[in-house]
Amino acid sequence: MLWSSAVAAQGLGGLRIGGRKAGGGLSALLGRATDSALDKLAQPGAFFSDEDVRIGLPLLGKLGGGRGGLLGTVMGAGSRLGLLDGLTRGINDAAGVAAGEAKPIFREAIDGLSFNDAPDIIRQDDGGTQYLRSSANDRLHSRLEPLIDSALGDAGIHREVDKLGQQHAFIREAGLNRETLNRSVTDQGLDGIFTYIGREERGFRKNPLGALGNLLGN
Repeated sequence: MLWSSAVAAQGLGGLRIGGRKAGGGLSALLGRATDSALDKLAQPGAFFSDEDVRIGLPLLGKLGGGRGGLLGTVMGAGSRLGLLDGLTRGINDAAGVAAGEAKPIFREAIDGLSFNDAPDIIRQDDGGTQYLRSSANDRLHSRLEPLIDSALGDAGIHREVDKLGQQHAFIREAGLNRETLNRSVTDQGLDGIFTYIGREERGFRKNPLGALGNLLGN
């Protein structure tokens, strides 16, 4: 059952922030924010259209080897030659597909949170998002990466990268391959997802008519 459906089935008024229900109120808020964020990012062009979360080609310096300068030069040359046209848009579209399939892994992560520090989480307007990331980031990354890998494969991005690597030595030397691409897109995609979850959480808390925000005393 989707989070939104689950919340509706329980009835928002049935969730109370006091006592043993503290975790339930926070869980419902975070679940709703997560569902809304993933729905928005799953829309065609969502990642690419928002510069705050747009995913770029991997920077090798972030992946090890200290050759980010070389990669920047290589990617600049590749772009001027038209070799990388469509790749950036393609990886962003693939990330959107993965986001649309990621609700179950985020719901599982939220279900596993203890919310022992409920008062501290409540005081921050994106406290639930921060808590989810600090508690489950590595687990979410490992679960999201196969979705990214599948989406990139289905979109033909892996074939394109392999073809470019076979045809152009500087692409291989820059370290642009399936492994580095998967890891980088997962890193950046997860950053974008958490950015959107935080936005949604803050919006729900600030909305005076939002029942979930009211549950947290806002």
